[in-house]
Amino acid sequence: MTTVADVIVARLCDAGVRHVFGVPGGGSNLDLVAACGRAGLPFVLTATETGGAIAALAQAEISGRPGACLTTLGPGVAAVVNGAACARLERAPLLVFTDAAPDGTTFEHQRLDHRALLAPVTKWSTVIDDSTVADAMAQAVACATEEPRGPVHLECPGDVLARPFTDSPATFAAYRTARLAKTRKRHRGSGADPSGNVDLLRRCERPLLLVGLGARDAATASSIRALCASHRIPALVTYKAKGVVADADSWFAGVFTNGAVERPVIEQADVLIAVGLDAVELLPRAWTYAQPLVHVPSSEVAALFSALDVSRWSHAALQQALARQRAAVCVAADRLAPHRVVEIAARAAPRARVAVDAGAHMFPATMLWPIGEPNGMLISNGLSTMGFALPAAIGAALLERQGGHSSERHTFALTGDGGLLMCAGELATAAREGLHLIVIVFDDQALSLIDIKQQQRRMSRSGVDITAVDWRAVGQSMGVRGHTVTTEGELASALETALQHRGPSLIDVRVDSGGYPAILHAVRG
Repeated sequence: MTTVADVIVARLCDAGVRHVFGVPGGGSNLDLVAACGRAGLPFVLTATETGGAIAALAQAEISGRPGACLTTLGPGVAAVVNGAACARLERAPLLVFTDAAPDGTTFEHQRLDHRALLAPVTKWSTVIDDSTVADAMAQAVACATEEPRGPVHLECPGDVLARPFTDSPATFAAYRTARLAKTRKRHRGSGADPSGNVDLLRRCERPLLLVGLGARDAATASSIRALCASHRIPALVTYKAKGVVADADSWFAGVFTNGAVERPVIEQADVLIAVGLDAVELLPRAWTYAQPLVHVPSSEVAALFSALDVSRWSHAALQQALARQRAAVCVAADRLAPHRVVEIAARAAPRARVAVDAGAHMFPATMLWPIGEPNGMLISNGLSTMGFALPAAIGAALLERQGGHSSERHTFALTGDGGLLMCAGELATAAREGLHLIVIVFDDQALSLIDIKQQQRRMSRSGVDITAVDWRAVGQSMGVRGHTVTTEGELASALETALQHRGPSLIDVRVDSGGYPAILHAVRG
């Protein structure tokens, strides 16, 4: 017998979903998990609902296909809000399945208005019914993957998913094709293309590309790299667009956040060309650049080859400016400096994919860890949520293992101790799954970024100190091999051991946070 849950899972497989994550309850979730088992779609139990959503979000960013997670009703739905909000502001397609009381239930126990709760952070919501499930799934996938991508919510009443499915399946492929055709037509008609700016682009001598998250697909990235090389045009990339133009590319000009560190490069440009740039990627402050800003959809990059002439940028001057940007996050320290942690780890695993948490360590990580391809760095930039790096790395490592490569790519999570406290239970997830994952904890026993902001506002230090945690022992208690390091030599040795270990490892790095205020001032102003 084919059940409603079987139809849901079949549609997930058709859409390219690779794992379903989450924390199940005792209702329709169990039917969904059972259907995943029948279809060979792995279900991964996570420690938290938000951890499940972020792991799924990471897989969506890497694969370009939707991610999927599930929660129980009531508290489970409330707990997934952060993950759903993260997907909404990171522009990641995510299907969020929530349990619900069966129709006709009158008791108030654990009853919340799930759709109202998730409405501000999702693109669309529906209730699954046995007579419309195929259409609902087709619409959900189409909505999640339609630009701007984001999460959708599917509520599953407790008595529905186990019912037999008797209707003929919806034409999923045709439905999705029609939706995407409408999307392409709408974007073509938006007028945001270089054709209306030909004279401006033809006259410019030093155009500068500002590359954002909308340019991460392989074809667009390839076109942008070719444009940079053929026309000698430098490119700044946002955090989420790291790797679209590789850090090692001779025309890579640094990271763009609407901060201070990139300003010397931008001020030399006479035209700014934004490709795939999303306002959610930028610091929420006024735009103060006077140059013309031309927005170019990713689909129109090819038109820039004929619209632009070879630039007059000085390659040597650009390289010097980039060196100054990197030097700004390399502040001397009495003990192990955060930037040295990044440099040593990146040198030990140059091909690794890295997930970066919110916090002060983010600045040296994003500036100094070289990335060679789109989505080689996973980071929460829209919501900038703490507790992102570890579950994102879990999602990435699962994809890597599922790819069946003979030489599995290493996956790193760079997190502060505050961020890891928010998702420490996911260490058990990594151990249970036997993932080749290395967690580096920048351990300074404080919420350092918040501490700096208190100092900037001349406030008394309060609410930012973290009790010392023996992270090595915490990891080992959950089946993760642990290391504690205080010197560069100890770090290099721990990395060598962790890279050879086939399971997850945690390296507790006792860093000197004294240079963070200078780094923050240099990067953001």
